[in-house]
Amino acid sequence: MNLFDVYPLHNITITRARGSRVWDDQETEYLDLYGGHAVISIGHGHPHWVQRIEAQLEKISFYSNSIRIPLQEELALLLGNVSGKQDYQLFLCNSGAEANENALKLASFATGRKKIVAFSKAFHGRTSLAVAATDNSNYRAPVNETGHVTFLPFNDSQALHDHFKDHGNDIAAVIVEGIQGVGGIHIAENEFLQTIRACCDKHGALYIADSVQCGYGRSGKFFSHDFAGVDADIYSMAKGMGNGFPVAGIIIHPKIKPKHFQLGTTFGGNHLACAAALAVLEVIASEQLIGHAATLGQWLMQELEKLAPLQQVRGRGLMIGFDVPETLGPLRQQLLTKHRIFTGEAKPRVIRLLPSLALAKSEATQLIDALKEEIASYSTTQPI
Repeated sequence: MNLFDVYPLHNITITRARGSRVWDDQETEYLDLYGGHAVISIGHGHPHWVQRIEAQLEKISFYSNSIRIPLQEELALLLGNVSGKQDYQLFLCNSGAEANENALKLASFATGRKKIVAFSKAFHGRTSLAVAATDNSNYRAPVNETGHVTFLPFNDSQALHDHFKDHGNDIAAVIVEGIQGVGGIHIAENEFLQTIRACCDKHGALYIADSVQCGYGRSGKFFSHDFAGVDADIYSMAKGMGNGFPVAGIIIHPKIKPKHFQLGTTFGGNHLACAAALAVLEVIASEQLIGHAATLGQWLMQELEKLAPLQQVRGRGLMIGFDVPETLGPLRQQLLTKHRIFTGEAKPRVIRLLPSLALAKSEATQLIDALKEEIASYSTTQPI
């Protein structure tokens, strides 16, 4: 049997990791500024995270959600305290797509409506309704196509107002990323998020804050939507929640009342997942990683902006993107093969930085030095 070929792969096999460093099977060391797609929030193999999981594994790793699991209650309490959303309710699941799927489903249950508003370049996952709300036809099979989702221009408040004016009584929810990740690191403007909140309030729709990538402190606030000074009705989260252990969830405003059997999960909120998620929050709080992400991210963007050939440096905290001009050639590939630095990408020519929130300034400097070297090497052979 062979693996089903779904991704273009680097011919690299990573065998161990620590902090922001990974090593391949040849013992070659790499700087990880990709974080497994924004997953590694507190650093690879953090000792407290490892200890938490090992200790739980010695007790019990899994049992059904048909019994009380105190670790879930402990996680809900700590998540409320760290995020500042103490009065919200937590539902645990396994992945970002599943989190958004449940958020959209719950919004439809709560409002009795079917219509969803999403935005250009949105990515919300690959499951049925999540991918229907994703603005990429390459990801949607014919069975995923639905007339229930309308895509509006991102950051266009007037288009949103106009759509609600005509269809407000049919809209169950608006789903929006605080910072678009797969779409290329585009920040939702504060005024735009405030408009979403106002339109939802006026017409009885729910505001879903997709925080799968841009949540958990990555932006310099716990949720990047918090920059706009508004509260969403449902927040989805995943990526950095378990530091590599599969865990996800949604937190739900208290005005939305639960009903038995509307939502459910087999593996969501299992004992090991909760141990991993608790460890992440404990490290984020004790090491003050949200503030660190804000400070280091600001410095890193300032340094990137000094590198004139790079275009449209943007982001918040340690969720950063910039455009690469054609004159710099395959810059991302050079960073990997020559400088041993992993980064992310978005088409057509965007480099995305999604490192651990514990990234050291010296490690960020390593990227800047590598970029300077590559820019200098290209500028000697052709004009930039």
